[in-house]
Amino acid sequence: MGKNIGFVSTRFAGTDGVTLEASKWAEVLEDRGHSCYWFAGELDRQSEMCFTVPEAHFKYEQNQRINAQIFGKTARKASVTETIHSLTSILKAQLREFIDQFSIDILIIENALTIPMHVPLGIALTELIAESQIPSIAHHHDFYWERTRYAVNAVGDYLRMAFPPRLPSIEHVVINSAAQEELALRCGIASIIIPNVLDFENPPEIDELATREFRESIGLLPDDVMFLQPTRIVQRKGIEHAVALLEDLNDPCCKLVISHEAGDEGYDYVEWLKEDAGERGVDLRLVNTRISDPIYNHTNHKDRYSLWDVYPHADFITYPSLYEGFGNAFLEAVYFKKPLLINRYAIFVRDIEPKGFDLVVMDGYLTKKNVQAVRDILQSPQRREEMVEFNYAIAARHYSYAMLRRWLGTLMVNFFGME
Repeated sequence: MGKNIGFVSTRFAGTDGVTLEASKWAEVLEDRGHSCYWFAGELDRQSEMCFTVPEAHFKYEQNQRINAQIFGKTARKASVTETIHSLTSILKAQLREFIDQFSIDILIIENALTIPMHVPLGIALTELIAESQIPSIAHHHDFYWERTRYAVNAVGDYLRMAFPPRLPSIEHVVINSAAQEELALRCGIASIIIPNVLDFENPPEIDELATREFRESIGLLPDDVMFLQPTRIVQRKGIEHAVALLEDLNDPCCKLVISHEAGDEGYDYVEWLKEDAGERGVDLRLVNTRISDPIYNHTNHKDRYSLWDVYPHADFITYPSLYEGFGNAFLEAVYFKKPLLINRYAIFVRDIEPKGFDLVVMDGYLTKKNVQAVRDILQSPQRREEMVEFNYAIAARHYSYAMLRRWLGTLMVNFFGME
């Protein structure tokens, strides 16, 4: 029997990692005969499956005011506590209405019980699950203790209660082994690891026209070599290393294209990056406004390109992140059979590198050897072909939808027994 599944987060829109992974889970669950419904402050799904609550968005004005008074501070005023409680009450009522309206059997909570960008939403969910005992999967992408901006806070009581909560009707899912250990150590909570995945059983269908149009829309010429940085423009993505790579390659045909927006963590880094690229003589293109979610594209806007239109025309992927919870862009590059430069961030070293991928790997800084390796790959179609086919085969074994189907099936059996 198909279940009604309610996905909950602050937003499901665009191409951030949480949105993309939720879309993949929904795709796999819908293939199994379940129905998926969506609760968030911003949604770009089919409207009849959506329950939009502006108060649930992390950028909701009252929530931003709360955050300004609880992070970077060690004491909170009684008035802030009252504001948190009043917003929690509103969200709890909305969550109840969502569950009733769509007869939700199980909640899948995407990062809203993990990182405290929206404390009232986390508390509302925790209280609601404690009271109703509704079966819930808490899908954790990045915990607050992994981010310095939450290290000093005035809400330790709420963080211990709801980020994440320890309740009998919640199954916890993390995306890497370090998170699994930390969650057990800090909270006494057991979890299963489901890494990020892609549909490696079905290679991507490439719309040649859309990709050609995309390339022209950002002013690339036929002979240009497109280096794609497929991430948001935030400091931990280490994009300055991609700029340094292009400077060292010293080829006017090489262009660096960044496919996602800035804004979640401010605009200072973007401005610095533009200046840095200008000083180094690197041609940097930002295409932030027209990229939509390629997975759950029931409502893809026709005036936008999807990420899937961008990847096929890249010649090389740069992914010099300093920190990642998993690394979606890594999997996407492998899926589209693109060579890539990657930095050895901690989770890559621990969970991904042992699988034996063939990559250009930097260890915190770019070496002449790295630059030469990139040059060799660009100049040798045969080396490139062997590399990308080898990587695809490894990823298909470890990061495919088949693996996700098995794990989600196990979780559903844990809650509802055998069908």
